Amino acid sequence: MKAARIVAVLAGLLSMSALAAAKESTGRDLCADRPGLGTPACTVEPGHMVFEVGLGDWTHERDAQSRTDTIEAGDMLLRVGLTDDLEAQWGWSAYGHVRTRDRLSGAVDRDDGVGDMTLALRRNLHNPDGSGFSVALMPYASLPVGGKAIGAGDWGAGLLLPVSFDLGHGLSLGVTPEVDAAVDEDGDGRHLAFGSVIGLDVALGDTLSATIETSLMRDDDPGDHETQALGGLALAWQPTDAMQFDIGVATGLNSASPDSEVYLGLARRF
Repeated sequence: MKAARIVAVLAGLLSMSALAAAKESTGRDLCADRPGLGTPACTVEPGHMVFEVGLGDWTHERDAQSRTDTIEAGDMLLRVGLTDDLEAQWGWSAYGHVRTRDRLSGAVDRDDGVGDMTLALRRNLHNPDGSGFSVALMPYASLPVGGKAIGAGDWGAGLLLPVSFDLGHGLSLGVTPEVDAAVDEDGDGRHLAFGSVIGLDVALGDTLSATIETSLMRDDDPGDHETQALGGLALAWQPTDAMQFDIGVATGLNSASPDSEVYLGLARRF
């Protein structure tokens, strides 16, 4: 009887391993949101999920009056495949620390806390695996659950239209137009913000790729209308079909933009 139980347990473990292996071996390549400024058009296949996390992110801003350094960790995104061309997303930042130094007086102000929550749906309209020509609609909403350090203070919403084109020879062009009801800088009310990201993905081998991007975003905040321009470079390494590690940098291209940003993270498909 004892031997029979052992055999039954082993059989169960083997079945679970086979099921896990079957889930690992999907018909689609891992298509993570990370890294970079843009958003891919691909969706997670039904029955699977992708968990992405920013392990560390440092943003530096400096002007004539002050210097601000923002550090974030645990910037999480969970993507769940609902149908062949529809996924749901849940995002949240676990920790943020903001240090601001007045360059005239030398006074330093520090604050930390959690970030807001984001809910989104991505509906692919053509080629949900992201191959060839792929396009999607992605409405989202942000909920003000975070503190004043990195939280916006009010709810926001927006719509993205990710588009990608396979150019062949390991090259892919991505464009992400966006329009938002962005939260006002004072944390009360919303205003129009819009713009786009354009990027070129370059395959550097079977497991390594690079992304070169630029973004232009117009922000019509009642207190300060401005246009931010950024340039970015990111590297992604996929040691397995289900795992990706990434590192990236972004730099401001005008005075209204943050001076620099450095980040790293990972994505895992289940």
